[in-house]
Amino acid sequence: MTDRFKGGQARRYIVRAVASASDLRAAQALRGAAFGLRGPDVDPLDDICEHMLIEDRRLNRLAGCFRLLPLASGSDIARSYSAQFYDLSALTSYAAPMTELGRFCIHPTARDPDILRAAWAAITAHVDAGRVEMLFGCTSFRGVDPAPYEGAFAALARAHLAPRAWAPVARAAQTIPLGGRCARASLAAVPPLLRSYLGMGGWVSDHAVVDPAMNTLHVFTGLEIAAIPPARQRLLRATLDGGGAAR
Repeated sequence: MTDRFKGGQARRYIVRAVASASDLRAAQALRGAAFGLRGPDVDPLDDICEHMLIEDRRLNRLAGCFRLLPLASGSDIARSYSAQFYDLSALTSYAAPMTELGRFCIHPTARDPDILRAAWAAITAHVDAGRVEMLFGCTSFRGVDPAPYEGAFAALARAHLAPRAWAPVARAAQTIPLGGRCARASLAAVPPLLRSYLGMGGWVSDHAVVDPAMNTLHVFTGLEIAAIPPARQRLLRATLDGGGAAR
């Protein structure tokens, strides 16, 4: 990655690929802190993924990170992290290139939305370079108590469930169905990354998985690149070229 993958605020953020073992350790340490673990988050899939760092030039620290797992088609989806928790049989027939976006973390004290914008610019470059036609992954809600997310889960079920052709099936030991009666259905409690997906036409599984090891609830999330509205695609590429913000 080069200098052109930057957010706003006088080009404060730079997104680049890990270049050394110490870079990867820094990403794993940030992941551990973001997930509230006692140490770094190290995962077996780290060895086969492409890792990206979001650097804050103003504070001279790591502002965020994520990893990418490119797949030639849905026939390779069993290799993904998501396949450990969801039955993704419906997506094995997907014939085009796909990428799993995972372990997306932002520094626990960072609040600047330009961090997410910078990340999406780099993701856009990856999509263009690999002619990727679908992004997918697990997007997380902090904690394992579903009560704070009752309204969010109801709103997701009403308007953002996966197309039947691609819908994941439950396979994890502990799951929570989305939906139910909720007078306060709202996306207010939805994490920023998932809101970005939804704003571009993304969709989710009909259930959340309880993951005690990571202290999260997560939903499978998919985004077909062709479904992104043209205006949003122009904004994403404006950020990629250094001409503006992604959203």
